[in-house]
Amino acid sequence: MTTIRSTEEAAVREVMAQLYAAWADNDADAFASHYVDEATVIMPGVLYQDSAAVRQSMAMGFNGPLKGSRGIDEPQSIRIYGDTAIVVSKAGILMAGQQELAAAAERFATWVFINQAGTWRVASYANCPAH
Repeated sequence: MTTIRSTEEAAVREVMAQLYAAWADNDADAFASHYVDEATVIMPGVLYQDSAAVRQSMAMGFNGPLKGSRGIDEPQSIRIYGDTAIVVSKAGILMAGQQELAAAAERFATWVFINQAGTWRVASYANCPAH
């Protein structure tokens, strides 16, 4: 059981790494491809109810205020329940030219991943200010 859990946890971490690689590349299509079609994203003042809205938002961001930024996310815990993974993390956005995340920009995030035919994808994401 531990080996399977470790393997699945590594697979979830890899999806998160791919998400942030897509962010670094300012690639909204690649970023959104890791979300299920009916994904939900909740952030302060924001509700997206599908992967198309995630893609559109990221495309606008990458062509505007998020251009050159870098998303950071440090999983604090990953729990696997069958075909579902819940990740609790510390997150934030380093804007272009920033080297360190300001305390006011720190977020707590919850990710819900589901495994569909052997592929982990984001079903839900939510974050809130850490302070």
